[in-house]
Amino acid sequence: MCIEYDQAPGLTPDDYIGLLHRSGLAERRPATDKERIGRMLRNADLVIVARDAKTRLLVGAARSLTDFSYCCYLSDLAVDRDYQRRGIGRRLIEETRKAAGPESMCLLVSAPDAVPFYEAIGMPRAGNAFLYRRDR
Repeated sequence: MCIEYDQAPGLTPDDYIGLLHRSGLAERRPATDKERIGRMLRNADLVIVARDAKTRLLVGAARSLTDFSYCCYLSDLAVDRDYQRRGIGRRLIEETRKAAGPESMCLLVSAPDAVPFYEAIGMPRAGNAFLYRRDR
C-alpha cells in the first residue's frame, strides 16, 4: 500500500469529520459541528494529510497552529484505525516538523490513551505545560 503525504489542498470539513470518526478522535473534537470544524481547518496554519494513493481516501491528518519560525502546536493527529500501525502518525509528525521549520519547537498535548504511541516513537515529554480548558 502506498500513502501520499501533502499539505491539505481541498480538504473539506466533511472529509475531516469522516477521518475524525474513523480514527476515534471524534469523541474529543466537535465532530457534530460542521461549521466549527470548517473554522478549525480554515484557521489552521498548517495541515498535512495522508491519502491512500490508490483510493484517494483521507487516512491521516495533522492539523497545527504555527508561526513557522519559533513555535508549532500540533493540535490534531488523526489516523484511520484501518491504517494504524503503518508509520503514518510518525510520518505526519515528521512532515509537520519539516514544514514548520528547523527553528520551531513542536508541542502536542496527548489524549491519555495515545501516550504509549508518543512514547514509542521517542517524542520527548514536556513536564512544564499549563492549560486552561475550553468551555465547550
